[in-house]
Parts: sequence; C-alpha cells; structure tokens
Amino acid sequence: MAIKITDECINCGACEPECPNNAIYEGAVDWKASEGTELKGTVTLTSGLTVDADAPQEPVSDDVYFIVTDKCTECKGFHEEPQCAAVCPVDCCVPDEDHVETEEALLNKKSILTRRIKTAVSYIMRRFFIY
Repeated sequence: MAIKITDECINCGACEPECPNNAIYEGAVDWKASEGTELKGTVTLTSGLTVDADAPQEPVSDDVYFIVTDKCTECKGFHEEPQCAAVCPVDCCVPDEDHVETEEALLNKKSILTRRIKTAVSYIMRRFFIY
C-alpha cells in the first residue's frame, strides 16, 4: 500500500529528500511523473491516469506535503522501510488504506519508474568496466 501524509504534517520537509522516487512534494506545488523517474512521453500510471510525463499535474494538497500515490513504492527495492515514515518527526507518514498494493505490485512499479536508469547503468558498466 502506498504511504500518505496526514493533516498533522508540520511542513518540516524532512521527508521530501528521502524519497527515492521523488514522490513527495510540498503543498501547493505541481508535480510531474518524470521527476525522479525515467518516465518519458505519454504514460499511463498505475491508477489508470494517462499523462504527459513532463506536464505539470495539480497538487494533491495545498496545505501540507503530499505523496503522489502513482510514484510511491514504499521504498520497496531501495530500503527496508518507507524512509518518509522513518524520518518524520510527527509520525504523519502512514499507510494509505485507500491504495493497498502487494509487494509484487510495488516492486513492479519501481521497475517501471526506474527501468531506463538500470539499462543505462548496465550499459555503462559493460562499456567502461570489465567485470
């Protein structure tokens, strides 16, 4: 299940830099599917929303930091626990019961968001390093 930020958020910003998928945004700030991911062109997100990856999307919240569910993988494949929850001083990063996903689905989402990054790293490793 994705993580959400509750209204108890104090807008400290501790969570935002911890997200490996750049799924966390400051309140009232537009977000883009391409930010922190390798998504390009027209994409259909896991929610079914089809967007231009570089087009600004409306903020989920105007008052507090928010998490874009379509980009949240609960840090699966990156960390043992969601990093936003680990650093939040007021414990307002909690499981979003409206967006329940299996671990397999979260890992699949991670691979979609980072597919081209892995391909590029693999190419560079093969091209420039002997291993």
